[in-house]
Amino acid sequence: MTVGQKLHQTLASLESAVGTLKGFSLDTQDKNAKQQFDGYARQLDQIVQGLKGRTNYVESQEPSYKMSPQAKQNQPPGGRLV
Repeated sequence: MTVGQKLHQTLASLESAVGTLKGFSLDTQDKNAKQQFDGYARQLDQIVQGLKGRTNYVESQEPSYKMSPQAKQNQPPGGRLV
């Protein structure tokens, strides 16, 4: 697995986790828990944005790490490449 694939896999996993946390927030009636889940989702989303920037930089430095749009679409849920 290339560095580019690992970065994209990590991004997919983190984006999935953000979605899960947002789902937890929507599913709970507890105000404190809702705020916590929203806060965690925002923090993780900031990490995702930073990692996307790093991924773009790495791909610009080493074009062979760039995944084709088709390869990104063919990734199974959770970003695992087989």
